[in-house]
Amino acid sequence: MGALGAAGSAAAASSGKRVAVLGGGVSGLSAAHELAERGYEVTVYEYYDALGGKARSMDVPGIGTGGREPLPGEHGFRFFPGFYRNLPDTMRRIPFPGNTNGVHDNLRSGTEALFAHASGRPDLHFPLRRATTPPAPGDLTPSWIRDQILSVLDLATHLPADEAAYFAGRLLVHLTSCDARREGQWEKVAWWDFIRAGEMSREYQVLLGIGQTRNLVATRAEIASTRTVGRVIIEALLLWGLLGRGMDGDADIDRVLNAPTSEAWIDPWETHLRSRGVEFVLGTEVREVVYDGGRVTGVRVAARDGGRQRTITADHYVSALPVEHARATWGPALRAADPQFGRCDALKTDWMTGVMFYLRTPTPVVHGHINCLDSPWAVTGIGQSQFWDVRDFSRDYGDGQAHECLSTIISEWDKPGILYGKTARECTKEEIVAELWAQMKDGLNDSGKTTLRDEDRLGWFMDPAVTGLGGPDPRNREQLLIHPTGTLYNRPSAKTAVPNFFLAGDYVRTDVDLATMEGANESARRAVNALLDADDSGAERCHIWELFRPPEMEPLKRIDEVRYRLGLPNTFDLG
Repeated sequence: MGALGAAGSAAAASSGKRVAVLGGGVSGLSAAHELAERGYEVTVYEYYDALGGKARSMDVPGIGTGGREPLPGEHGFRFFPGFYRNLPDTMRRIPFPGNTNGVHDNLRSGTEALFAHASGRPDLHFPLRRATTPPAPGDLTPSWIRDQILSVLDLATHLPADEAAYFAGRLLVHLTSCDARREGQWEKVAWWDFIRAGEMSREYQVLLGIGQTRNLVATRAEIASTRTVGRVIIEALLLWGLLGRGMDGDADIDRVLNAPTSEAWIDPWETHLRSRGVEFVLGTEVREVVYDGGRVTGVRVAARDGGRQRTITADHYVSALPVEHARATWGPALRAADPQFGRCDALKTDWMTGVMFYLRTPTPVVHGHINCLDSPWAVTGIGQSQFWDVRDFSRDYGDGQAHECLSTIISEWDKPGILYGKTARECTKEEIVAELWAQMKDGLNDSGKTTLRDEDRLGWFMDPAVTGLGGPDPRNREQLLIHPTGTLYNRPSAKTAVPNFFLAGDYVRTDVDLATMEGANESARRAVNALLDADDSGAERCHIWELFRPPEMEPLKRIDEVRYRLGLPNTFDLG
């Protein structure tokens, strides 16, 4: 989608309406893209000197010689699951030289994931190719799904048979639960409790509890909403992904870019938006959204380095800042205009920040992502150069010595590590690097092989948004929304009670209901649609793809809806 009818485009273009988009991350750029296509005059105000937010690439200072680009750094690696459909649609509409489908053609598929155990325990290589022959109509029955889950768990894990069977049964409960039960019951139940992890083996807890929550979305299984974990991670990402249902075309489960994120995606996006008339004001901090007389009348901004404050004005305003920054700009009068602004104060964020290791030798480890299941800091990673088939890493980046970027992420910052006995927040940056490297080696250097060698390590990079490490007040300006039980009830809609003010960002209530780039893009589409409605615009509304709902499950969900209204448990909920 995205092509506009001539009448709608002309109507929007003739209006001459101006929109201020606050924030130049994925949600802000997505909103600017949709608005520009509909003829609005858009200005994006961004805190940093580059666009993309947490998704952007950053140059490693001082390392780029002989005509090479600096070594690429990032907040943390980006991946694009096959169930993403809104963001891929936008990517197809961003031109890229030589690509028929724009920057979308810069995506590459990972073929497997590595679930690495520490202390020499056997690792789990999990294939990520979607089914070449999806289940035929009529195959997708509860018993068939249960058999498939049990088959995968039996082949790929060391779970006791009774625990595997119990987990399969719990997934059936969630799969067949109606929307009302998911929102009214399972949103209030932690994933840990839903799968009864506390009563199961350590293997069960690590693989199906911690490994699916803390390591993937930086939230603890003990508090993570069952609705979010079950619906997005288990169903959309894994189950329907493996079965090839509800995917972005013929996409595989896991995809990454073929070059640093800004190079392959963000920079071409900026170029395209500028060609559509979008203006960007960088290095600008949003201080306050000014509300008066029932409307937003302006936004107070200042140069990030402490310049004089000024007020910018527009006809409409889209706040596309991360929630921890957005809510700081909402004053008492604005908050009084719509109760959902106040509810955003209850939304929780946490640290999920990466470290890039630059290595002398190519070290792909696995053709996909690495999940160090036993690591106390919930470490994940990926060897990036294997996917950068349009680049030669040592030829194109740095000083020619580095052949690999091993991009890792720490999701748990509050548990002691294995070297210093300190949490990540308590460590200096140098201690974090040493600790993280040790935890990676603990997971990967086993079974008689040495994957990571100290002498191969040339250097490292961490997002400078993380400051004060090793001191009394460590800070991270770029945190991630997490999803403890009840989060859904505090997420705001893109439309607000203020007629010219709209919200976009991965904290906004969307169908995907997870802090993702897909959620950021979907929220921007919803914000633009609300703006078009408020403007009584004749422009075509943004298409919104929702998560796949297998039609075979709908009759069972209708039965469950009746049972839920009667106060009865789900048919498959046997306790």
